Amino acid sequence: MHIAEGFLPPAHAVAWGVASAPFVVHGARSLVRDVREHPESTLLLGASGAFTFVLSALKLPSVTGSCSHPTGTGLGAILFRPPVMAVLGTITLLFQALLLAHGGLTTLGANVFSMAIVGPWAGYAVYRLLRRYDLPLMGAVFCAAFVADLSTYCVTSVQLALAFPDPGSGFLGALGKFGSIFAVTQIPLAVSEGLLTVLVMRLLVQSSKGELTRLGVLVASAAGKKRAESAESAQAVAR
Repeated sequence: MHIAEGFLPPAHAVAWGVASAPFVVHGARSLVRDVREHPESTLLLGASGAFTFVLSALKLPSVTGSCSHPTGTGLGAILFRPPVMAVLGTITLLFQALLLAHGGLTTLGANVFSMAIVGPWAGYAVYRLLRRYDLPLMGAVFCAAFVADLSTYCVTSVQLALAFPDPGSGFLGALGKFGSIFAVTQIPLAVSEGLLTVLVMRLLVQSSKGELTRLGVLVASAAGKKRAESAESAQAVAR
């Protein structure tokens, strides 16, 4: 997914940067608001960012001028919603470009759009849809992480095809070539990321059940809701 430094034509690099900017700004505002209202979420927020950084730093070179790796954005999208992941993903990609030579500054906008914007939104949409139809939590988590990973590479294929259309078959021909090259490595990686995300979510359910309930990932029991309401009433009286 990391499109290499200088690989995109300047006009394309600028266009993807402009397209990504509103999402990142909106995400930054959402992140600041969430931290102010719920400072207890800071640790889990940092863990989500670290999860994204570590997974997306696993680099498998690709002949397309990009590379293949997990993205790690599905977990954070489920926990904190896609706008926040636009910020965490941008920070991740910026540090990787500067410290690890993964991607680049000129291609940062394109990489942010695919991994930090489209991936989280696609994964979160699948998660919400499946949970609405009562699919068990871990099944929805797996599908969300799988889709977030794979959709990132679909967008990267589109970005590369737009920049380098096939001389004979144009955009569609290039899209087929880039997509088929990515699919060889990315589908197994997406499955692996889905399984790993499920494992991490299971650990969070055991260690951070209260926080996951507040975030809406877990549904509070009737007794739990009653205790929470009683606590809020007591706090209101004390004030």
